[in-house]
Amino acid sequence: MEQERDQDLCCAVTQVHTDAVEHVRAQLPRDETLYDLAELFKIFGDSTRVKILYALLESELCVCDIAKLMDVSQSAVSHQLRVLKASKLVKFRREGKTIYYSLADDHVVSILNQGMEHIEEE
Repeated sequence: MEQERDQDLCCAVTQVHTDAVEHVRAQLPRDETLYDLAELFKIFGDSTRVKILYALLESELCVCDIAKLMDVSQSAVSHQLRVLKASKLVKFRREGKTIYYSLADDHVVSILNQGMEHIEEE
């Protein structure tokens, strides 16, 4: 059965369309760029980080706010925020002794919105 499904994914006739292959090859980003993109998408592979991003979509928050909202430790939130900051998905500002976090830019908003649209499609 699985072999039949694999065959459905293959061409019935082995014929390479050289023009199409060369056109696509010329358009592909460098391997290093694709690696960086894959690393970015790995960040979205953790539901805790996605939940933090969605919270920050609604409002700028400090670590204490996020910890209370998610019912997790401040340490756990800080760890996830470090990962998000390193990936340039969140930014921060200091007000006195409090550090407030927000989404880095409109690209992050777009990624979240498009991802949600995609999963909500019927």
